[in-house]
Amino acid sequence: MTASGTENKVHNFAALKNVALLSGLVAELQSMSIHEDRMGVFYGMSGWGKSRACRYARTKYRAVYVEVRDTWTRKYLLRSILIEMGVNNPTGPMAAMEDHVIQLLGQEMDRPLIIDEADKLVDKGMIELIRSIYDASKAPVVLVGEEVLPAKLSRTERVARRSETRVAAQPCDLSDTRKLAAAFYPSLNIEDALLERLRAETQGNAARIIRNLKQFSEWARNAGRRDVTVAEYEPPMITGELPVARSSTSSIIPMRRRAS
Repeated sequence: MTASGTENKVHNFAALKNVALLSGLVAELQSMSIHEDRMGVFYGMSGWGKSRACRYARTKYRAVYVEVRDTWTRKYLLRSILIEMGVNNPTGPMAAMEDHVIQLLGQEMDRPLIIDEADKLVDKGMIELIRSIYDASKAPVVLVGEEVLPAKLSRTERVARRSETRVAAQPCDLSDTRKLAAAFYPSLNIEDALLERLRAETQGNAARIIRNLKQFSEWARNAGRRDVTVAEYEPPMITGELPVARSSTSSIIPMRRRAS
């Protein structure tokens, strides 16, 4: 991709609704004083583009960004944060690593810490570690997760009380769908009616919208076309719904009764 193409892609991502929502949340937390609760929550359905918004915020705000995995322990979480902050091969006792994280965050008070897949920290009983880091550093912290994340955080009163600044992610609308098409396949001319059908059938799921846009591109290439219209495009949309199983009774052949 050319430099101008990359710039256009970044511009289109910046204009996406959920990118703007997360950016607004980070900016709001940064604007607060250290005497206010500078911990926020960004939550919503899987596939709505939350992680893409996180990666954009990471670049825009020089955020410390980690995406938690199922296998992570407390020590590995601390190690991952330190690596993201430029520490090479962090080692030592867990308490010393936590102090190091707090020290580095405290040196740049407005540099946000963004924790993606934060649900996993609640499920694994590790969310108090993030609360401890926040309390000691006062750096802005954003917890990102699924739509049930606020309910999960309510189980831990000290975290819930500090994270009352919450923003809900939204499904893609037609404008977002247009911007994704322009970002990924700028040479295609996709009719608005087809983009609206795509948005409706995927329920605004950004990940599935992108998969279908790839399918549009392949169809257009095979057809030798640059225009893709709702009247001509025939392949089914990728919606994520499982195919309905055929009734097993239709294939049962009734047994003949043996003559007595």
